[in-house]
Amino acid sequence: MANLTRADLEALPKYVPGRSPADLARELGIEEAIKLASNEVPYGPLPGVVEAVTEAVTNVHRYPDMGVLALREALAAKLDVPVDRVATGCGSVALCEHLVKATAMPGDEIIFSWRSFEAYPIIAATAGVTAVKIPNTPVHGHDLDAMAAAVTPRTKLILVCNPNNPTGTFLRREEIERFLDTVGPDVLVVLDEAYREFVTDPGVPDGMDFADRPNVVVLRTFSKAWGLAGLRAGYLVAAPEVADAVRKVITPFSTNACVQAAALAALRAEEEMARRAALVIAERDRLTAAVRELFADVPESQANFVWLPLGDKSVDFAKHCESNGVIVRPFAGEGVRVTVGTAEENDVFLKVAAAF
Repeated sequence: MANLTRADLEALPKYVPGRSPADLARELGIEEAIKLASNEVPYGPLPGVVEAVTEAVTNVHRYPDMGVLALREALAAKLDVPVDRVATGCGSVALCEHLVKATAMPGDEIIFSWRSFEAYPIIAATAGVTAVKIPNTPVHGHDLDAMAAAVTPRTKLILVCNPNNPTGTFLRREEIERFLDTVGPDVLVVLDEAYREFVTDPGVPDGMDFADRPNVVVLRTFSKAWGLAGLRAGYLVAAPEVADAVRKVITPFSTNACVQAAALAALRAEEEMARRAALVIAERDRLTAAVRELFADVPESQANFVWLPLGDKSVDFAKHCESNGVIVRPFAGEGVRVTVGTAEENDVFLKVAAAF
């Protein structure tokens, strides 16, 4: 049979979602398994979200607002920027894909730290763009000097994940400022801040502090602290011409009616979001201290997960956890990412980890 699809997709890495806890519970014959693999917040939808989605469902026979104007206006007001600088999409990962489409042609380059968010190389490959992976530092963070040195005339975009997924490591203000000054204004720099709401270190800047630079994009999501992982909503703030270019390549109507209603409701519950984020932060700090008693070289995290640099033991550790009803996310040969759950879930994980 003729080859009907692109041959290069054979080598494309697959995005690995967290395993279903219901499936694992059935496999083990237990009442419930714990999922600490996908960086979800464990406290359910924010107040008003379910009601907003229920109301939106009654009108799903109509197309949603393709311009997502109400949500964009709410975000613009929250962030104190003009609405023409805001674009929304089907999660921040989709917006990342749209940014690559809007800036790079086949043969161009994008730069990112590695390991970082696992979707980055997939996005690059599907766009026919060359992915330039810069190894993490020995302390599991971005090597900004090496990233800046890797810029060539073919470089169109640089992805900076801060805090970094999956290591939880973070960059400070002076590091980012120096990097932006070194790179200069001709390359688009995307500050991927999916975990911004969990940052407590005052030295870690809000990406919006750099958003007035025309080559800086701030990328965020409703999937984590805002509790909308199952609905897929993300947004970015960029120079008007960049945001407009992104809106041109977005799949029409991809921010659906239920998503728009849910995100608006979530924004109205910001105080409760912050309260829940504080619970996660307190558990993150407790979890970090506890795993440092078990494993060496665990970095400080400013996200809602902890990185265990277990190297060749990573897959074995994840299998051990699964056999005891706890799902974590291994990266073979590198480490294991453990999402911060409830206090009870974290206690179970720590008991399982100690038995490894």
